Amino acid sequence: MKKIRLALLTALLAVFALGASAQMQNPVHVSVQQKQVSPTEVDVIFTAKIDNGWHVYSTGLPSGGPISATITTEKAEGAQAAGKLQAKGKEISNYDKLFEMKLRYFENAVTFVQKYKITGKTYRIKGYLEYGACNDQNCLPPTQVEFDFKGNGPANAPDAKETKTPAQLAKEKADSLAALAAANANATTDTAKTSAAAVAEGGNNVEQGGLWAPVVAELQAYNGDQGKQDNSMLYIFAMGFIGGLLALFTPCVWPIIPMTVSFFLKRSQNKAKGIRDALTYGVSIIVIYVALGLAVTAAFGPSALNSLSTNAVFNIFFCLLLVIFALSFFGWFEIRLPDKWGNAVDSKASSTSGVLSIFLMAFTLSLVSFSCTGPIIGFLLVQVSTSGSIMGPGIGMLGFAVALALPFTLFALFPTWLKKAPKSGSWMNIIKVVLGFIELAFALKFFSVADLAYGWHLLDREVFLSIWIALFFMLGLYLIGRLKFASDQGSSDAMPVPCVMLGLVSFAFAVYMIPGLWGAPCKAVSAFAPPMNTQDFNLYHNEVRAQYDSYEEGMAAAAAQGKPVLIDFTGFGCVNCRKMEAAVWTDPQVADKLTKEYVLISLYVDDKKPLPEPVEVTENGQKRTLRTIGDKWSYLQRSKFGANAQPFYVAIDNAGKPLARSYSYDEDIAHYMDFLNQGLDNFKKK
Repeated sequence: MKKIRLALLTALLAVFALGASAQMQNPVHVSVQQKQVSPTEVDVIFTAKIDNGWHVYSTGLPSGGPISATITTEKAEGAQAAGKLQAKGKEISNYDKLFEMKLRYFENAVTFVQKYKITGKTYRIKGYLEYGACNDQNCLPPTQVEFDFKGNGPANAPDAKETKTPAQLAKEKADSLAALAAANANATTDTAKTSAAAVAEGGNNVEQGGLWAPVVAELQAYNGDQGKQDNSMLYIFAMGFIGGLLALFTPCVWPIIPMTVSFFLKRSQNKAKGIRDALTYGVSIIVIYVALGLAVTAAFGPSALNSLSTNAVFNIFFCLLLVIFALSFFGWFEIRLPDKWGNAVDSKASSTSGVLSIFLMAFTLSLVSFSCTGPIIGFLLVQVSTSGSIMGPGIGMLGFAVALALPFTLFALFPTWLKKAPKSGSWMNIIKVVLGFIELAFALKFFSVADLAYGWHLLDREVFLSIWIALFFMLGLYLIGRLKFASDQGSSDAMPVPCVMLGLVSFAFAVYMIPGLWGAPCKAVSAFAPPMNTQDFNLYHNEVRAQYDSYEEGMAAAAAQGKPVLIDFTGFGCVNCRKMEAAVWTDPQVADKLTKEYVLISLYVDDKKPLPEPVEVTENGQKRTLRTIGDKWSYLQRSKFGANAQPFYVAIDNAGKPLARSYSYDEDIAHYMDFLNQGLDNFKKK
């Protein structure tokens, strides 16, 4: 994913996510060729181009994680594999909190090479490469790229003979063991025989009729015009806008507004020209900050920013940076740019005229207000770096600049409003201190990533929650006037009523997190806290598991019980599938629906158990071989529902027809309940 962050003044969470509809995705484009490097050696080369925001996992990942890139040789005549599959490209290594391991992957491009030794006068090698690909919101099922190459070897080599591959030898061994077990097995009951026969038949059932009949058109009718809405840019803009609003109400910016607007209105006898100058000033502010965002992207690139945001070393850097910003907001010291920079720009603005002078005045504002805006801008740029979008920093700074320029424009258009605007005072320092608490809380989030990566165990979940509880309790004390900082200048005035109310909210948030020390999920902070498995003491056990992992078996059970079916297309290596199970399925309302009113079927598209026999299917005019259970479920998802990404949820009736729109990664419980209720209502109508 496609993520939730704290955005309120008192650090409460604002949840933002929307459902996505079914769609086929093809973010990895792979070509394969052979290259005979010598008379006795040939390379099979897979060249992959990866779309922005996606990554392909490397070779040799530990078990229990996402699928590694592997090669399977099905036939080798006059040749044999030499060494392991090699991955070439810029490999990225990051710690994944969910899998608790370092994962290695490639972005933008990767090349996989398998060497073969030629042992005959001619050779033939046939097989397939299998790889996994994911982005921030979903994963694709294991994808296979087949190859079948022939060629000539040394003239003095013997005639080509088929060399049995490890896969063939393993299959022969398995067949022998199965035959031996069958010969020694005791007779079973007729019911058990019938059930076993049905399962065996279902193992190869990929017919396009009956329960496998495509329902893409019907599903699209439910989805309507929703489509997959990419609202990440809107969210980033909103984050920037909120940051700009917060920056407005700081001692470095708010006092400048009336002086600047008055200057533009008084410097010209023509009021209309004064308003135009003030509007130009506001536009100049927008241009300056958007240019800053674009400069960050140009310097690092979107993929580099995303990599830095998940890199352990840089997370420590981000943590320290936010701590420094927080301490400056608390009044310990002030972050300022050199005075000569502001003086030089101000002098240049005074000696010029026209639009250039107005632009230079806006630039002067950016420099002199840096002590307040710098920490907010730095915080925003760190956050939007995880968007993986080339326009992310630019869009974030656009939102920030629009909010910052808005009062200059409005007060120029409506000068009388200046008399009603709040006067500068201690309330601006209160905002700075509150922002300091928020930045300090976020600093822990970044340190948590580094702590998990290096296995320090300094910030396990209960420690993280303990510190957050203390921080928001102290924030509450500050907002009700029981905690003072040096920057408050010894003020003993009673806190305003809004501050006291926000203080109570901060206290409530701290109390909300306390049960998390004993294992409560605390879903509002699950995106920030370390994973549950880092907690030493956990009293919470509320997992929902599917009743069936076979489509045919689950459909038969649903028909017998007269219930609708919820199909969960998932994967062992699907990170966001686990997030949905932990954050959504554990909700009491959702769990009750799934366990009592639906028959839940989880189909793992990366299940490596082999089918009784490989099955050849025709898909988009091309023949494809289904070899594993995962291949079968992946084909079912593509052929029947027209989608290939996980997580993917679809509610169907006993005939295999959809009952509601499809649902993808979205941790909003209300949205998920609407999805489930729509399916139940339509099932009852039928």
